[in-house]
Amino acid sequence: MSFSFEIESTAGSARAGIFLTPHGPVETPAFMPVGTLATVKALDPDDLVQMGASMILSNAYHLHLRPGDEIVREMGGLHRFMQWKRPILTDSGGFQVFSLAQLRTINEEGVEFQSHIDGSSRFFTPETVMQIERNLGADVIMQFDHVIPGQSEEAAARDASERSIRWLGRCLAEVQRLEVGQPLEDPPREDFPGDSLRNRQALFPIVQGGIHAHLRREAAEAIRSMYDWPGFGIGGLSVGEEKDAMYEMLEVVDDALPKTHPRYLMGVGFPEDLIEGIRRGVDLFDCVAPTRMGRNGAVFTRDGRLNIKRAEYRTDPKPLDPECDCAACTRFSRAYIRHLFVSDEILGLRLLSLHNVHFLLSLARGARQSILNGNLEQWSRDWLARYRMTSPLPV
Repeated sequence: MSFSFEIESTAGSARAGIFLTPHGPVETPAFMPVGTLATVKALDPDDLVQMGASMILSNAYHLHLRPGDEIVREMGGLHRFMQWKRPILTDSGGFQVFSLAQLRTINEEGVEFQSHIDGSSRFFTPETVMQIERNLGADVIMQFDHVIPGQSEEAAARDASERSIRWLGRCLAEVQRLEVGQPLEDPPREDFPGDSLRNRQALFPIVQGGIHAHLRREAAEAIRSMYDWPGFGIGGLSVGEEKDAMYEMLEVVDDALPKTHPRYLMGVGFPEDLIEGIRRGVDLFDCVAPTRMGRNGAVFTRDGRLNIKRAEYRTDPKPLDPECDCAACTRFSRAYIRHLFVSDEILGLRLLSLHNVHFLLSLARGARQSILNGNLEQWSRDWLARYRMTSPLPV
C-alpha cells in the first residue's frame, strides 16, 4: 500500500501518528514548509533536512505558469527537479486563482483567468489541474476547489462548497483515468527510490463551508460518501474570519471526519494556530508566514514575536531565541542578525527564514511528543501562556 496512517497515541482530539507515503514517513502532527516555486525561499533542501522537515508543499498554479508543469515532468518530476527526496504535497492553486478577483471568470466548467506574470489567458478545470499535478508528481495532490473569503454569507459559502464537491468528483475521475491510462514512464532511480511509485498519488478532498457549521458538516458527509480518501483537507479558513470562528469550525470538522485518516489544515501555521489546531485534531499544516515574516524582520520566539529592525537589538548579544537550537540561534547574536538585516545583506533574510521555519517544525515536534507523553493539555496551556504574554509586534 502506498499510503497509510497509523495513530500511535491520542490526547482528546489530538493525535500523534505516522503518515506513510512513497517517499517516506511523515510523523504527525507536522508543519510543512512552503516551497511555492519548488524552493522554500532562502533555504537549501539540505537546510530543511537538518531541521527535520519531513514533507514540504509546492503550488500547482505557480509551477504551471513558471517554469511549466510539463518542463518539471521532463526534468524527472518535482522531487528530482528540486532535489528533495522526502514527501511533497501540491496545492491545486484554487486559492491563487480565486484571489485574482478582477482577473478571473467562474462557471461550472472551471475558471478562466489571466496569468499574474504575463497576462496570458488560462483556463483551469478540475481535469486540467489533475493533469498538472500529475506532471509535477507530488505524493499528495489537492483537489481543485472554489475558495471564498472566510466571512462570506451562507448563500455564497454554500454555492462554493457544493461546487467544490461537484468538482471533486471530476478530480477523482480524472486521477483514476490518468493512473490507468497514462502511467508515468520514467524509470526509478536509486537516489530517488520513491519515484518508482510516482504513478500512485493520494488525492485529498477539501472540506469547505466557510464559518457555517451546518455547511461544513454537509460537505464532510458528502465527501465521505464519495470515496475512501487517503486523507482530508480543511480549506477556506484563515482567509479573513475571526480566529475563534476558525477554531469553532475545526471542532465541527473534527466531529464530522473519520478519526482514522490524516487531516490537513490548509494555509495555517502561526504558532498559536498550530497548537490550537493540533488540539482540535489537525495533523498537517502549512503556511508562508515563517519565510515571509523573516524577510520582513519578524521573528518567532517562545516569548512572543520580535522585530529585529528595532534599535533595542543593536547591541543585544543574545540569540534570536535562547532556547532554540537552529543554525542561526546557535551561532549568531541578535545584534549581528540585525546588522545584516538593516544592511540589506542576503544572509540576514536567510537566517531569519531559517529560524522561523525551524521554530514551527520544532513546535510541531514538541506537540507530538507531549501527546506521546500524555501531557498535551498542560504543555499547550503553558506554551501559549508564555507566548501570549508579549503582544505580537507589527511587521
